[in-house]
Order: sequence, then C-alpha cells, then structure tokens
Amino acid sequence: MKIYLSNLNESWIVDRLRNEWIESNKELVVKNPKDCEIIWIISPWTWKKINKKYLRKKFVVCTIHHLEDSDFTEKGKKEFYKRDKFVNVYHTISENSLMQLRKLTNKKIVKIPFWVNENIFYEIKDKNKLREKYGFSKKEFLLGSFQRDTEGRDLISPKLIKGPDRFVEIAKKIRNSQKDLLIILAGKRREYVISQLEELNINYRYFEMVNLDQLNELYNCLDLYIVSSRIEGGPQAIVECAITKTNVISTDVGIAKEILHEESIFNMTNYELAIPNTNEAYKNIQKLTREKGQTAFNEFFKLLYENNILKSTQNF
Repeated sequence: MKIYLSNLNESWIVDRLRNEWIESNKELVVKNPKDCEIIWIISPWTWKKINKKYLRKKFVVCTIHHLEDSDFTEKGKKEFYKRDKFVNVYHTISENSLMQLRKLTNKKIVKIPFWVNENIFYEIKDKNKLREKYGFSKKEFLLGSFQRDTEGRDLISPKLIKGPDRFVEIAKKIRNSQKDLLIILAGKRREYVISQLEELNINYRYFEMVNLDQLNELYNCLDLYIVSSRIEGGPQAIVECAITKTNVISTDVGIAKEILHEESIFNMTNYELAIPNTNEAYKNIQKLTREKGQTAFNEFFKLLYENNILKSTQNF
C-alpha cells in the first residue's frame, strides 16, 4: 500500500500534522501520485494541485476540516461538487463537521480526530519560573488566545468564524472582575484583536513569531484559554490545552464536546458559567496522543486498501 498526501505549504497546523504522519510512515508515503494506490487530500483546496488523471485512477480520500456558510451557497456547492466527483471517501475530524458534511454528500464519511504531539505539548509544573522567564507577574490574570483573528486580504477585517469579536467582548467583561488582566496573544494575523484591545485600553502582550517550545511554555503560563469561535474544524488549541492541562473553555465547535466536559462549553449568553475541567480534558485527550492518533489513521487506510483496492485487484 502506498499513499500520496497533497501538499499545503501554508504554515498551518495541518502542515505540521502532515509532516508528522509522513515521518512516522515513511514506508507508506510516495512523493508522486502516479506511484500510489491512495491519494489523501489532507486539505480540500489542495485537490487542484493534483493531476486529474491520477484523481480519476486512484482511490481518493478527502479531509474536510469544517464547512462555512459560504460552502452552502450556490457557488460553494458548485466548487464542492467539482471536487466531489473524484472523491471516494471523506474524512473529517469531529462530529460537528460530520453533520455539516452529511448535508452535502451521501458518500461514506469517516470521523477520525487528528492527534496531539505530547513530546511538543506537555504540562510544565513550575509555573512561577515560567512566568518569571516571560516577565509576567504572579498577580496578573493571563488570558490566552493563539488563533488567527484577521482576514489575510487586508489585515483589518475580523475573521468572524474565529470569533475575535466575541473574545474581545469576553475580555472586556473579565476585566471587571480581574483588574490585573493581561491578554496573551500569539501567532500571525492578530491585528483585529490588538486594535480592539488598544481601543479599550486592555493590557496585552503579543508573541508573533514563537517556536513550538515557546508556544508550549505560553500555554503553561496561562490562567485561562478561551475558544470563542463560531465555526471550527479542531481547533487544535483545544487538544493542546488538554494535553498541557491548561484551563480552557470553548464554544461548541469542532472537537470541543468530544474533549471538554460539558460544563466547560459555553455560548455567548452564559460564558461566565463555564468552568474549566482540566482533569476531564486531560483524560479524554489520552486517546489522541501521537502514536494512538496516528494508529487510528493507519488502521483506516489499511481497511480501505484491503476492502476496496486489494479486493478489486484480486477480482480483476
């Protein structure tokens, strides 16, 4: 069995997951789609990079991370079905995404969450030493957000599916009870949240270009991480908070209800009632450590190969 993974090169979390899977499965992966039995379109928009003659000949698995409202417009559906005619099986990462996808296709859909690399993200016990390293005081309440919040086309417009407006609204209310509130931002395209925080005179620190070691340390500094998204595939921040035992509350998006306790999930009318439950999240994330998570994908591809490709070859 040989598998070809579509290329991204977008500095996105899926680039890292793709590279980790390839690193663990070098004997399965080929660099040219002509040499494979299975094509894995690991991000849906990358299907256009693959020669259509291979998409027609090979068994194609397409990962759909999430769907937005625009995907259900006439234009969005047209684009979906252009790709759909080449896809044999869909893969998605959460129950929420599966239900969205089911509205567009009757083809087989398999749900397998992506893993978290516990060698990169893990709990660090000495929080005081970490805070000292980054110049945070013990009394500050550190509220984190490490997701992009601004559209790339103009670096001004909020990326509303990520809920940056909601995050700012919550931060504004938390400041009323936490006078030493400090917002910790990381990652690229944070212009929208930064502009709003400055307008509201809310203190923040911005770590734009951090490596993975630093990102893990920042998680471990936080008092609370908030996922305020309207639509998500993961988000990966949930699994990273879970494995680092970082307090996290989230809207009901992506994989949230499959990792977090129900008391940690909120909507915008009751966020103040949400309670982080690190023990529950840590317990649930154990099934998604790197080896276990990747094994689920390997078993999936093995079954696909045996039941679809190998059988058809033998019958022929």
